[in-house]
Amino acid sequence: MERQPGPVRGKLQIFQKTEKEPQARAGSPVQEYHTALVAGDLDHLKSLMDQFFQDANVVFEINKDEMEWQVKSPATFGLSGLWTLEYKRELTTPLCIAAAHGHTACVRHLLGRGADPDASPGGRGALHEACLGGHTACVRLLLQHRADPDLLSAEGLAPLHLCRTAASLGCAQALLEHGASVQRVGGTGRDTPLHVAAQRGLDEHARLYLGRGAHVDARNGRGETALSAACGAARRPDEHGRCLRLCALLLRRGAEADARDEDERSPLHKACGHASHSLARLLLRHGADAGALDYGGASPLGRVLQTASCALQASPQLTVQALLNHGSPTVWPDAFPKVLKTCASVPAVIEVLFNSYPQLCVSESWKEMIPEEVFQMHKPFYQSLFALAHTPRCLQHLCRCALRRLFGKRCFDLIPLLPLPKPLQNYLLLEPQGVLH
Repeated sequence: MERQPGPVRGKLQIFQKTEKEPQARAGSPVQEYHTALVAGDLDHLKSLMDQFFQDANVVFEINKDEMEWQVKSPATFGLSGLWTLEYKRELTTPLCIAAAHGHTACVRHLLGRGADPDASPGGRGALHEACLGGHTACVRLLLQHRADPDLLSAEGLAPLHLCRTAASLGCAQALLEHGASVQRVGGTGRDTPLHVAAQRGLDEHARLYLGRGAHVDARNGRGETALSAACGAARRPDEHGRCLRLCALLLRRGAEADARDEDERSPLHKACGHASHSLARLLLRHGADAGALDYGGASPLGRVLQTASCALQASPQLTVQALLNHGSPTVWPDAFPKVLKTCASVPAVIEVLFNSYPQLCVSESWKEMIPEEVFQMHKPFYQSLFALAHTPRCLQHLCRCALRRLFGKRCFDLIPLLPLPKPLQNYLLLEPQGVLH
């Protein structure tokens, strides 16, 4: 008669392949235990624990069919030291697995069987895993069983730092209700939860943290405020509205619009680096300096000109227009050919910038800066540009420049107040027309 295995304690080994394969129910008790936890099969989990796994705090060692470089001796400089290529290995607990998958009933059962809510053999505890997955019910259950709301992971991150999705708002609320610190810095970047919310464009999280006393201008390890972090994060088009609401919230709560990071870049530099005209306008309305220079000598205008050809869908000419209407210094005339070469595929940017000069000497040699296919694609504009070679600008344009020089940094505010038809106001505000006169 075959002998049944006895109760298991200590460490359980699982071997996983990278490709997704259906796991058979039949197999070793260890594999079945892991499968039941992942699937949330409470009945099978109870049966296995009664028969084999009375200790709810066993540790799974999951060996994956992937390899990674691991350091074996301390580095003295850079990446020096002894490194070896080994299979990936993950240590975790049944509670962490159940919490990561949001299986509340399994989490409740494991806690009832004495599972340690703060156990984190692999560097993250069950609270961390539940927050990453946005599983509010699991978070509340763990906190009710006295899980530490400020438990740090191996990376130095508290559970609040792992509330990184819109679905995790309830998790963040639960953590704060149980005493989590909203000011705690974490990880190598020394971000606060507000920084994390800003980087992810989570406006409701930010509102929650600010309501709980988060410092709106707290700095992380890179010298960034939450506003700076929000402006520097790349966004998908569908996230722009949420990011704009977030930045508006931070500014209403007193965020410094011109806060500089360790590279002396302001939020406006970063918004312009993504050619985000709506965000740039918001910052400019709150007093951001359109002429600020970073450590590399780049201005916000320089940043948007660098990225214009890669951000056609963002309409970079609108950002250029906003900056110039708020007093940004224009490009040094001798550098205009370089701008022409960089932004040739975005003639609207060239037009707005060119019209910010009273007179700019057009050279036939500039044609060499424009690829032939680009010239043909935007032929009416470039023909109008080179038609101005050795020709003074029209009187209407010179009057526009005189008015703009008079209004200076307040063009955006004062020109709309003039008793002029809307098309003429737009002309004064450098609205592109498609050709030059």
